[in-house]
Amino acid sequence: MSTQKTVLTAEARAKAGKGAARAVRRTGQVPAVIYGDNKEPVLISLNAKELGFALQKKAFFTQLCDLTVDGAKHLVLPRDVQVDPVFDRPEHADFLRVSEKTIIRVSVPVRVVNEKASPGITKGGVLNLVRHEIEVFVKATDIPTEFTADLTGLDVGYSLHVEDLKLPESIKPAISGNFTIITLVAPSAMKSDDDATAATPGADAAAAPAAGAAAAKGAAAPAAAAKGAAPAKGAAPAAAPAKKK
Repeated sequence: MSTQKTVLTAEARAKAGKGAARAVRRTGQVPAVIYGDNKEPVLISLNAKELGFALQKKAFFTQLCDLTVDGAKHLVLPRDVQVDPVFDRPEHADFLRVSEKTIIRVSVPVRVVNEKASPGITKGGVLNLVRHEIEVFVKATDIPTEFTADLTGLDVGYSLHVEDLKLPESIKPAISGNFTIITLVAPSAMKSDDDATAATPGADAAAAPAAGAAAAKGAAAPAAAAKGAAPAKGAAPAAAPAKKK
């Protein structure tokens, strides 16, 4: 669980709607709303630069936030921030009001450690991170900053599953079953070598002469060419000998 919190300040705003939101943006502020915990929503506006700086943190959406609105503090969790697709600046933000009893569904990033302790990585194996994040149900006040995937002893052809991460009992994956987090596969060069080795015996067998066949130069002609042999189907018959006069 992360003990750090994002700290933001905001001002209450009276009006909702697109026109009011545009007016807020013209002043360098970002319209936002605080909702949840069976309380009335609170319309607010935040400083655009302050919110933009907070957004740069990887843990922004999994870290609790102390949001002060006109002197009153709210414990919230950022849930969504709409960003302008052209100018890449925040346009609107949603904050969920939480408490120690709030159970929330959130995506937690996976961090890989001890790659050098993996025999498969040493051999040149390719690490495939199947899930960069894991969705879990957890108390809002107990959200971990990340899950750690330890590669110690992992060889080519093996994988790590969610049960290998040994999550605390208070954290429940949103997906049922022991799903895969990481696989370690052989590189393409290693696969090509294995395929070539497997194909060689068959190629040698195909190249070997058939049993009893004459391979030496000057070997006897096939029986089909022997004297008196029937011509091949479709071949022109041999010329008949001239009659004696």
